[in-house]
Amino acid sequence: MREEAHKPPELFEVLRSFGLGDDDLRAWLHSALPAEAFDEWLTDRVARRPTGARAREAYGAGDVHDFARRAILDALALGPGDRLLEIGCGGGLLLREALDRAAQATGLDHSEEMTRLARERAPGAEVVLASAEQLPFGDRAFTAVAMSVVFFLLPDPVTVLSECRRVLANDGRLAVYTTGPELRGTPAAPEPIASRGHFYDDHALSELAHKSGFVEVDVVNDSGGQLLTARRAGQLTA
Repeated sequence: MREEAHKPPELFEVLRSFGLGDDDLRAWLHSALPAEAFDEWLTDRVARRPTGARAREAYGAGDVHDFARRAILDALALGPGDRLLEIGCGGGLLLREALDRAAQATGLDHSEEMTRLARERAPGAEVVLASAEQLPFGDRAFTAVAMSVVFFLLPDPVTVLSECRRVLANDGRLAVYTTGPELRGTPAAPEPIASRGHFYDDHALSELAHKSGFVEVDVVNDSGGQLLTARRAGQLTA
């Protein structure tokens, strides 16, 4: 964007298109970042590291990414004895539903705002502030790993998937819901966020999981919403 587009009231119109308001405008102005950094700042505030009143409202809403949460829960079929890790746990709604299924639940996010919100929404879950590229958990600590609408923001997906495989027990399940390239530039992946994301067609997404050592890899595409499922091989074939 041009520098003049980052000055009120034009700037406020951009923020409002993302559901942001006066507190977000004040946060941008207080950051004292140069105009050319606005798109990166906006991507962080809205998606990568959600922050502010609107982020708490959006990610705490019961229907946020409900379609993705339903698909992940159906795929993982969590129950007693399961130990779930959700990477990019946001407001903790998937964690809460995992607990309702009598599974143990751990959430990880690199947004302090989201970790606080997840602890409020899913008080029975463990929630940690950390990076997906270096999971602070031991080998084979979980029976299931989930990611809901965060994968396309990962700059190094193979490293993250390899970390997922490391912390999964033998026969552990992976479910990732992400956004396909056909949705780029739509309300599901608007600019400028889309330009900072990473989109994969179904085959490329499957190959990332294979490259990370997973087996039984499958991708189901529902009008651009992609559900990647896979498994860590059992002990004899790992």
